[in-house]
Amino acid sequence: MISKLLVANRGEIARRIVRSAHAMGISCVAVCSDPDAAWPLVAEADEVVRLPGAVPADTYLRAELLVDAARRTGADAVHPGYGFLSENAGFARACDEAGLVFVGPPARVIESMGSKLAAKATMAAAGVPVLPTVEIPADAAGDNPSLTEQAEALGWPLLVKASAGGGGRGMRIVTEPGGLPEALASAGREALSAFGDATVFLEPYVTRPRHVEVQILGDTHGTVIHLFERECSIQRRHQKIVEESPSPAVDEALRAAMGAAAVTAAKAIGYVNAGTVEFLLLPDGRFAFLEVNTRLQVEHPVTELVTGLDLVRLQLLVAEGRPLPDEVLDVHPSGHAVEVRLYAEDATRSWQPSAGKLWRFELPEGPGLRVDSGVESGTEVSAHYDPMLAKVIAWAPTRAEAARRLAGALAGACIHGVTTNRDLLVRILRHDEFLRGDIDTAFLERHDPAELGAPLAGPDGTRLHALAAALAGQAERRATAPVLGAMPSGWRNNPAGLQETQLSGR
Repeated sequence: MISKLLVANRGEIARRIVRSAHAMGISCVAVCSDPDAAWPLVAEADEVVRLPGAVPADTYLRAELLVDAARRTGADAVHPGYGFLSENAGFARACDEAGLVFVGPPARVIESMGSKLAAKATMAAAGVPVLPTVEIPADAAGDNPSLTEQAEALGWPLLVKASAGGGGRGMRIVTEPGGLPEALASAGREALSAFGDATVFLEPYVTRPRHVEVQILGDTHGTVIHLFERECSIQRRHQKIVEESPSPAVDEALRAAMGAAAVTAAKAIGYVNAGTVEFLLLPDGRFAFLEVNTRLQVEHPVTELVTGLDLVRLQLLVAEGRPLPDEVLDVHPSGHAVEVRLYAEDATRSWQPSAGKLWRFELPEGPGLRVDSGVESGTEVSAHYDPMLAKVIAWAPTRAEAARRLAGALAGACIHGVTTNRDLLVRILRHDEFLRGDIDTAFLERHDPAELGAPLAGPDGTRLHALAAALAGQAERRATAPVLGAMPSGWRNNPAGLQETQLSGR
């Protein structure tokens, strides 16, 4: 039995893990860097260990610091969340060696999926559909007739992909033979810098595919199941920003085929705990394996809302060695759920991150609405980490109702102090193509993010937002004034001096 859990992460996912662990009667230890010392997580955990420093390399990516924090606080398990060290086989192994339960798959499973090339070979051998691939030799450079010949056999355009890592780094689209040498060289350099591995490969570039993934869950007793699919096609820079379940493109026959392929993939690598098998869904209805994410996904709440299950609870039960409970083995999805990722970034300026103080952060909650947030009003948003502030999720009996409910909640949110992608998300949810289910990974290539991200209400609405932000800032300054706090706002002993305030963001 797990009695004390160290959450080796930050922000909204750390708070979400703590919520489920506390509901199970498990005590939680949080870790925090210097910029995160005043974040809501710190107040909600039972214990907190400070990680001195700011950048991830000095804090959340230091496996030895996290293992030491677990030892010093008497934790008997570690949940890695997602990102940071969640798919690091070395971290999972270090936890095992320290006698800590790692809430995730075994290190050997994580390791087996660390290379996309090796993963594709394993899946092909197991009978899971994969796209044809050409591995690039380490010494391939300049004009290489043999390589060009192999590329020609795949057909143009082609995609150069890094074998290690993800997130769009080490990827290049090549439309003709002359561009291949430079694409291979630049992708290799980027992959080496980002992942420490310059290995790249070629596969056909599919025009207008969908990104559809299947949630898998396995226990230590040999049971492996799937919990249906999620549509994750709307992405910016190969990062998902809108996810939903079920997929509007998947019928019962395709759902059964993709689910069976995902279970086959999981069994081929001896999968345990929660994970995701990602597929590319081609326009002709065929699907091909992309990768296995050996962790909980950002978008797991849409699966939770359509199944009624708590995936973090199930992760903890599996980590304790228990078999999957009966309600998981006979679950039936209900309704439709849509999730958006609310980022502190400016979609009109090439996704430029935004940092600073969140003067006001109020998102509507109620029936059919869920907010998983790492921040609250008054939180200081750092530039050192991923800019996601929260996930906002809506459930309804139908897809159209869920999209409308979510768009309305976002449009009514009060967010002042940093620029966010809220307006872009509302416009996507209300877009005709989205509402028809006619979406793919090129959605934001067809539709200019600068237009989708423009202020919703236009110039007049912009002035109202500015006024609301000014009033919120004024109230905050009055409440925290170090001197003359009882004096009315705007009072001064020099009547000729104007009251001036500089606000950041919209």
